[in-house]
Amino acid sequence: MQQNDKTVLFESAPIPSAVAKLSVPMIFSSLVMVLYNMADTYFVGMLGNPVENAAVSLAAPILLAFNAVNNLFGVGTSSMMSRALGRKDYDTVSRSSAFGFYCSLICGLIFGALCALLHSPLLTLIGADTTTRAATEGYMFWTVYLGAAPAILNVVMAYLVRSEGSALHASIGTMSGCFLNIILDPIFILPWGLDMGAAGAGLATCLSNCVACLYFFVLLYIRRGNTFVCIDPRKFCFRKKIIREICGVGIPASIQNLLNVTGMTILNNFTSSYGADAVAAMGIAYKIYMVPMQVSLGFSQGIMPLVSYTFASGNRKRMKSAILFALKIIVPILLAVTVIYYIGAGGLITLFMDNSSVIAYGTRFLRGFCLGLTFLSVDFLSVGVFQALGFGKYALAFAIMRKIVLEIPALFILNFLFPLYGLAYAQCTAEIVLSICAVFILRHIFRKYGDTVTVKQG
Repeated sequence: MQQNDKTVLFESAPIPSAVAKLSVPMIFSSLVMVLYNMADTYFVGMLGNPVENAAVSLAAPILLAFNAVNNLFGVGTSSMMSRALGRKDYDTVSRSSAFGFYCSLICGLIFGALCALLHSPLLTLIGADTTTRAATEGYMFWTVYLGAAPAILNVVMAYLVRSEGSALHASIGTMSGCFLNIILDPIFILPWGLDMGAAGAGLATCLSNCVACLYFFVLLYIRRGNTFVCIDPRKFCFRKKIIREICGVGIPASIQNLLNVTGMTILNNFTSSYGADAVAAMGIAYKIYMVPMQVSLGFSQGIMPLVSYTFASGNRKRMKSAILFALKIIVPILLAVTVIYYIGAGGLITLFMDNSSVIAYGTRFLRGFCLGLTFLSVDFLSVGVFQALGFGKYALAFAIMRKIVLEIPALFILNFLFPLYGLAYAQCTAEIVLSICAVFILRHIFRKYGDTVTVKQG
């Protein structure tokens, strides 16, 4: 094992250096899912057909649902692995990684199969009508029915690799699929290629995810005996301790994403009543908004191994320094992005579709979305800390507050008060409240735990 390098990163490397080495690759990895969809949206938009673009937008909640499985077995397992590394409990590290790998594979296969069997009511649920139904199903055939397993598995494997400090390899794996997707998209989508439209975008995404998975399999084979990540089926077991700790962090993270899917489905259903142009505009605006959102998410997830390790090893001072340093970096960045997005909203929408109606809708949508970015960065970082420390109850409370208590009711109220355009301000409303709560809970955590943290071994 190259344990000395990993120990230096977690225990003694300067905080800015450690945070950068863990977070920067994670930011790029987090952007992969957005870039997949952004590439799909961009090249489908070149067809100049709002129906094809609406198909990609309508399928977004189902693709977002992948994150429920990703977070259950990715976030949950990586948190447990990093904390076990901090305790020097290497057997638990290998067994928990095997558990996360095989459970994510099985769930991905089941997810795709269920969506295929229930495709008709599912298409109705996500807002597809007679105009957009065929294009939406063509896209989902490749990305969901056949593509769920590789899409989920490559993200979970990136989490497992990252948990022991190999953030760069995790990023390379996911980014390899992203670059391939960008290359394949125009070939499969546009008239000069295979002319498959939205279905071609789905096929490109499916193949790209398969390549990303292949990278991780090759990496683990090459590094066998020199990594704690284990996919040996003999290590796969249902130990109570492993299931309890992974699910304790993973289930709240999974519920959070399922609630995100619910919120996006409601958003799409409200928007679909205004026509394909409004749906396409909402989809484009949301994908542009997701770029800085994923940067914030990647940053918060990137420091998780460092926070988990320092917490489990008892180095509370280093843990606190890492969290505060992360806040000082991400908040000003997101504030600057907010200003840029608000001023340049129209130009950003035009990059994806040169349609006056779509641009008019999308400009107002994007300006509403971007106002919550700074508050969202505080919220995401706090939830990442809760997951890293194994405090699933805090993460679950935030998930319920974000969607059920705040955002979903805001969608109904704001759409009633300000038809269509009020929808874009629901997230901002929720994030302002959550960021305030996050500050108080972080202060509570800092005060509750002394300089040395005692970790239970059971």
